[in-house]
Amino acid sequence: MPSLTGLPLQIIAAVLAVAVFAATMWLWPKLAGRGWRAWAGRIGAFLLTQVAVLVAMGLVANSYFGFYTTWSDLLGLDGKPGVVVDHQPGKAISVTGEQKMYSSQGSAKDRSGVIQAVSIKGASSGLSSTAYVYLPPQYFQPGFARQQFPMALVLAGYPGSAEKLISLMAYPASTLKAIDAGQLPPTVLVMMRTTVAGDGNRDTECMDVPNGPQVETFFTQDLPKAMSGEYRITDTPQARAVIGNSTGGYCALKFALRKPGAYSAAVSLSGYYTAPIDPTTGDLFSGSAQLKQENDLLWRMQNTPAPPVSLLLATSPNEDDYAATQKMIAAFKAPTKLSTITLDSGGHNFHTWTREIPPALAWLGQRLTPPQQVHTA
Repeated sequence: MPSLTGLPLQIIAAVLAVAVFAATMWLWPKLAGRGWRAWAGRIGAFLLTQVAVLVAMGLVANSYFGFYTTWSDLLGLDGKPGVVVDHQPGKAISVTGEQKMYSSQGSAKDRSGVIQAVSIKGASSGLSSTAYVYLPPQYFQPGFARQQFPMALVLAGYPGSAEKLISLMAYPASTLKAIDAGQLPPTVLVMMRTTVAGDGNRDTECMDVPNGPQVETFFTQDLPKAMSGEYRITDTPQARAVIGNSTGGYCALKFALRKPGAYSAAVSLSGYYTAPIDPTTGDLFSGSAQLKQENDLLWRMQNTPAPPVSLLLATSPNEDDYAATQKMIAAFKAPTKLSTITLDSGGHNFHTWTREIPPALAWLGQRLTPPQQVHTA
């Protein structure tokens, strides 16, 4: 079977689309008439032409964006979750072994937690954004009434929506399942887009843009402060993590590498490692080669002191970021810790990311501090 993203299949589809269109034009006069056969013939020829053209266009678009990289990916046959592999600087790969288990302490099985829609205003950045906050059932249980919880910021890709994090990617459901399985401590989720009000819906790549929106400041300073002020969330970087897909993955890694005092762990699902300059971003760096370099994550790995953070990179050999991920593995150094999930196949799509989320949450469970007792004066 020809490759789903290969040029031969695109050529075949394009030739068939042209052939179907030509056949429709040739047959159209013969399909004239008012009988049901003539009507059915015209409708059938019209629909067949439309389908052939759409298939050809869809294959070209899929090849360019990498949504589905294999037939099994397209058909949803690759259903196995990924496996986390821990890496050591200059040493052989070792598979994650013993798992830390958390007790739900009488988790109420008839409750699944609460999702709240909130508005977050940044005092330092001047930006604001809506978010969906998932509070696990333990947040409301008497046994946890005087405890503060860890937090995970979940970022969608650009121009994705926070709602898709709940519906298609099922973060709250996966989080609850991981908590009940003892793989993750009861954790508060903050689900958001990477674009925030005040940036004009521009793809800022989560940067503090010169003379523009201060998006990195919003996510690394304003958001943690706002969340710990309104919710029982532990206000330390060891209790905060960030996870995202595509652009959200790039942002997650950048926050940890550039601002380790904000997030001590970051997960990138199909993320990339340098911010582009294209029509959706404009020139984010105002022509500054130094600023562009400082936001190049591979360059940071190779040329700046390693921060004490944990990173998880999820990819597959079919992904555009695969080769760059291997360079990231080769470049990291202690005290940074780096792990990977490498699927056998998978594209830039929700089906792939939902296979990576469960092991990613279990990985976070080894790094986030569990709920802490609130100390009062």
